[in-house]
Amino acid sequence: MVKLSVIVPFYNVQQYAPDAIRSLRANAREDFEFILVDDCSTDGTKEILEQAERDLPGAVLIRRSENGVAAARNTGIDAARGEYLTFMDGDDWAAPGYFAQLLDSIEHLGCDFVRTDHVRCTGAQRTVHRVPFGPRNVVVPPRSVILPAERSTPVDYPYSWAGAYHRRLVDEGLLHMPEDLRTAEDRPWIWALHRKAKSFAVPDLLGIFYRRGVTSSLTQIGDTRQLDFIRSFDRVLAETAEDPEADRFLPKAVRTYCAIITHHLATIEKFEPQVARKLRSMSAAALRRMPQDLLNDTLNSMDLARASQLRRLRRRPSTAGEAAA
Repeated sequence: MVKLSVIVPFYNVQQYAPDAIRSLRANAREDFEFILVDDCSTDGTKEILEQAERDLPGAVLIRRSENGVAAARNTGIDAARGEYLTFMDGDDWAAPGYFAQLLDSIEHLGCDFVRTDHVRCTGAQRTVHRVPFGPRNVVVPPRSVILPAERSTPVDYPYSWAGAYHRRLVDEGLLHMPEDLRTAEDRPWIWALHRKAKSFAVPDLLGIFYRRGVTSSLTQIGDTRQLDFIRSFDRVLAETAEDPEADRFLPKAVRTYCAIITHHLATIEKFEPQVARKLRSMSAAALRRMPQDLLNDTLNSMDLARASQLRRLRRRPSTAGEAAA
């Protein structure tokens, strides 16, 4: 029986894929499987994965015909046989024995899912990023940690690879990601997970290494795909509005949406000029779509600089074509 399925999408990461494969080999176990998803790579990644299929214990290679990180993860979920599932990206790596510790943690805690801290790697710099939830090894209802609105909480920590998930979440339709979003696909996913799953915990565990600043990563590309964050958060707001406790959770969703808009505006120089104009227009339209009473409360509680920027943006005229997501 497969206890743990590790799902790893790869797309044009021939420089980093060998590190990822080596780390999987250092985590191999008879009851683990490593689902390697070739997401239409056009460089040497394909050959590296073909070699791994032959040499890596537990390797299962799947080749996709269309590119898309959410769809690649979903393809891995559909193929997974494990009682538990986790993820890793093809340009990241895990410490030796990390996945065994991760499995031990979620089995011992007996919850639907666990979230873990991670190490962010930018060049030679290493920084530890913590799940924004203080208690360790304590099982709680995930709905109970969505708030408060004014602080960072686990729904602001959307990384799918920073955790493990019981198979029942697949059966309940909570592990698949929206394939129509090219970026920020994990934001509706993490909100739905916390609103609908029954139990979660944060084990005292560190061992996944996230490589930041990879040039092929969508987070580094200033084209229209980055603007999918607007459709992503529109979905968060719409789905949260249907929750029985919408009045409690919507202020958090609105505040997070506003914070993400200001984040993208602060880095607007990375966008091509026409994309930057579209970012402003689409963000202005998004602000006008939000529940205005909640938006006003949010702006009144934010720092002056960001609040003033968003108020100016809300007044910005935009055509229907410019504002379309």
